[in-house]
Amino acid sequence: MMLKVTNNSRMVLSNSEGRDIWMAANNITTEAVGAYAVLLNSGNFILRSSDDQDIWLSFDNPTDTVLPSMRFVVSYKAQVIARLVAWKGPDDPSSGDFSCSGDPRSPDLQLVTLNKARVYCRIIVWDGVSVSGRTFLTITSSILYQTVVNSGDEFSFMFTLSNNSPFVRLMLDYTGKLKALAWDNHSMSWTVINELPNNACDLYGSCGPFGYCDFTEAIPTCQCFDGFEPVDSSNSFKGCQRTQALKCRKQSHFTSFPGMKVPDMFLHIRNRNLDDCAAECINNCSCTAYAYADLSSGGAMADPSRCLVWLGELIDAQKATGGGENLYLRLADSPVHKKTSPVKIVLPIISCLLLLACIVFVWMYKYRGKWAKKKNQKKLMLGYISTSNSLEGNNTEFPCFSYEDILSATNFFADSSLLGHGGFGKVYKGTLEGGNEVAVKRLSKSSGQGIVEFKNEIVLIAKLQHKNLVRLLGCCIHEDEKLLIYEYLANKSLDAFLFDFGMARIFGANQNHANTTWVVGTYGYMSPEYAMGGAFSVKSDTYSFGVLLLEIVSGMKISSPQLNMEFCSLISYAWRLWEDGKATELVDSFIVASCSLHEIVRCIHVGLLCVQDNPNDRPLMSSVMFMLENESAMLPPPKHPVYFALGNYEGEQAREGMSSTNEMSMTMLKGC
Repeated sequence: MMLKVTNNSRMVLSNSEGRDIWMAANNITTEAVGAYAVLLNSGNFILRSSDDQDIWLSFDNPTDTVLPSMRFVVSYKAQVIARLVAWKGPDDPSSGDFSCSGDPRSPDLQLVTLNKARVYCRIIVWDGVSVSGRTFLTITSSILYQTVVNSGDEFSFMFTLSNNSPFVRLMLDYTGKLKALAWDNHSMSWTVINELPNNACDLYGSCGPFGYCDFTEAIPTCQCFDGFEPVDSSNSFKGCQRTQALKCRKQSHFTSFPGMKVPDMFLHIRNRNLDDCAAECINNCSCTAYAYADLSSGGAMADPSRCLVWLGELIDAQKATGGGENLYLRLADSPVHKKTSPVKIVLPIISCLLLLACIVFVWMYKYRGKWAKKKNQKKLMLGYISTSNSLEGNNTEFPCFSYEDILSATNFFADSSLLGHGGFGKVYKGTLEGGNEVAVKRLSKSSGQGIVEFKNEIVLIAKLQHKNLVRLLGCCIHEDEKLLIYEYLANKSLDAFLFDFGMARIFGANQNHANTTWVVGTYGYMSPEYAMGGAFSVKSDTYSFGVLLLEIVSGMKISSPQLNMEFCSLISYAWRLWEDGKATELVDSFIVASCSLHEIVRCIHVGLLCVQDNPNDRPLMSSVMFMLENESAMLPPPKHPVYFALGNYEGEQAREGMSSTNEMSMTMLKGC
């Protein structure tokens, strides 16, 4: 029968032939004279005859909703009976594309959501009495009872709620989601307490053939069964393929996967125990998997078992968070599973062990001397560093490379491996065993300088880790050879793109100033007191930073050829512009349009403070950072700096106390 509302707002009940047997307006039909409609507290809308016989019940004709105590008949005699049909849209109650019912292929075993005629999501798989797979409803504030009835011909389920529970209903919405909704008295609205599908992994076949969705993870993801690998290595999961081809039953075995929601496309074989079910699959080369459920504890049943077998690909399997069942999957035999006689196993093992012992003995004999040599080299290295007076007690562990390995890596320091050279020696590119590329810094044998710096560089840089600094990998000492091994920079060093000044003089952590008779560094970046008298302190680095800051702003080097003869250095040029109130003319034309002139002028101001002649007038680097980071901080006026003209004098040693052993010309200072 069908209950409908006509265009003139009359409620009409028609029989299966389309004949009207009752109208709410005047009850004119003879078959239902005196009939009336009633709405029960359960939500069941019933049409009853005058003798109180039920003619039509809304619970027997569901639309898109299942209510508590409503018996939902999934199937009768293996035919789909009831189905939920979603609305076409949020405000359009006409029938949409989505429906929920027993699977037309096996209505007594699983409940599915369909998009037209295609499976959209498998809601649940039944084992005949109890639920197998994911639990759909979880309500913390109440208890939900779900009853499944399998009488042989009829299969149905119903849910009820505990007393004083909020009202709950199941609804299939227009997007295809089966939702569990609870009434919230505070917000006076329905709230979603669960829904399916609730992620992409719930959609039918989302993990492809022989893939399964793992719901035991925090975020459900697609996985391959053991013995399988992804078909495609890209981000999109397109299923899995066997790592080893399957060769029928004599060269295969079955592996159990517990806690699974069984895949789709199964064949239900009745009246089989576990051994019979396994035999059905073992004896059929086309069978890929089987699953068995013992239902004998579920009461008197015609078939107290459920045997499922799969004859092809496994589709839409899931690893359940609770419950589930064992899935037995056929895999190809690996060498471990093959039956081999004990003699055939033992003899190859003994032969391999003897061969391995011989190889180890020969290898140990051949390389024993090399090990001892490397050990001695490391002792020599540690003893050498321990003689450092300035950093004594700060030694650290680091790898020591053998001299032979370095020779092999650099092709005996071939000119073709040369990367560059500096005041203390040359740098070579090398390739170690295994293909790792390194840069080898070789201290010049003929240089009288750099021994202390070599020791300090090892101890200091070995502990210094930063993403923008080259990493020290190890060192090597062989007779009078002293080598440092760094990581190789494929894109050259930063000095290929910036004006880096020379090395900073290293002194102890308990010192704030010192004197030296051996001045090393790059003139123009060295402070006047260090360049002229060998006195250096933390303020020496402040001076160098100030030069660098002026270079960055102007885009010119300290002795740039862009400066005319009127100015002997960038510092004198910057001071003249500052003094004349034209500091903005110092800014590099490439950045002037994209930066704040106020900030740039502040940088020039700070730079001039850093290059003041008297070290006591220069700020500490901590103060420099504060000045740059806080625009509201007041800055003192800079004092007139001392200028130095930079003249070139050819020769290895221009004056005592200043020398350079690289191939560059010596730079001398003179006043201007």
